[in-house]
Formats: sequence, structure tokens, C-alpha cells
Amino acid sequence: MQTQCIPDQLAFEGFDGHKVVAGFDGGAITSDAGALLLRHVDGVIGLFDRVARCFVDSRDTNCTVHSVRTLVGQRIAAIALGYEDVDDHDTLRHDPVLGLLSERLTAKRQDCAVLAGKSTLNRLEHGHLGEPTRYHKIAYDAGALEALFVALFMDAHARPPDEIVLDLDATDDPLHGDQEGKFFHGYYVFGCGTSLG
Repeated sequence: MQTQCIPDQLAFEGFDGHKVVAGFDGGAITSDAGALLLRHVDGVIGLFDRVARCFVDSRDTNCTVHSVRTLVGQRIAAIALGYEDVDDHDTLRHDPVLGLLSERLTAKRQDCAVLAGKSTLNRLEHGHLGEPTRYHKIAYDAGALEALFVALFMDAHARPPDEIVLDLDATDDPLHGDQEGKFFHGYYVFGCGTSLG
């Protein structure tokens, strides 16, 4: 049975004089069209910019191809799309839809992709707490990141909630049979102040 294609197109916010549309008749171009929705949501709440402001970038701007904002946006979107490993980005950096996250359609240099690869993203992932150092040029402010999570939560409510419940119950992993350690439960072990190892 032949697949019926939907002729309708979905229009998204464009930039730099370009239209961004999603169609179902263009062939296999990307498997990550959900990035378009993430980009639209980011346009509403400004997540990428807000997280990027929690970082200090002391890299030489003349030698920098990918801004911290691009690295942050790329990493957040990839995790939301199910790409937890940084290794995936050597392929993802060439994806045209994910490239929209950088707000550019062409790379800054001919020998680079629009998005960063795993080595560049490692500089963000292994950023230094506090001030940048000679070997860690990207640093982050842990307090600013914590405050941002609270601010994002509060922004999602018309008025501050009267109560916030944090449910920290442990997850049980049932075991069958007589395996060694079947009665282990991390909640009780760590709750009693004992340690493993």
C-alpha cells in the first residue's frame, strides 16, 4: 500500500530573510524536525540565551567559530532530542534543521560546520567552575545556573505557588531469585550516613 503524503506545510518563524517550513513531500532530509519546535519554544522563553549568560567565555574571539550560545543551544536541543552522548555531534553538526539553532545557515569558516563537533562541545561540557583558566577557557557560574532553574520555574506560573512539593522517593528495582545484594536500597544506605566501597 502506497503512503499518502500530507500536502500541507507548517510554517515556523524565519530569520535573516529566510522562510522555515516543514513539509512532508521533500524526502528524507532530517530525522530531527522536533528541533524546529524547540527553536520556537526557545524564542518564547529565551532558554538558550539565559543559560549561555551563566557561562564566561575567555576564548580568543578571532579564533572562535562557535559561540557559547550556539554550544549551549546545540547541547540542550540534542539532549531534548535524545542525543545524550557528545560523540553524536560529529554527525549532528551537519544536520540542516539543527543548524537553525545557531541562527546561521552557513559556517563561519569553510573548514567548519554550522554547529560544533564533539571536541568543541567538550570544552563546554568540561567547563571550569568559577573563573576561566589557561586550560579551561569556558567557565560557568553554578549559582547563576541554580537561580536560572528557579526563575524558569517561576516564569511558568502566573503567580508564585503557595507550596512546592519535591517528591524524592527512591525507585525500586525488583529482583527475582536469590541474587546477592537483593535487599540493597540506596535510599536507606545513604540515608543512614553509611557509604559504599
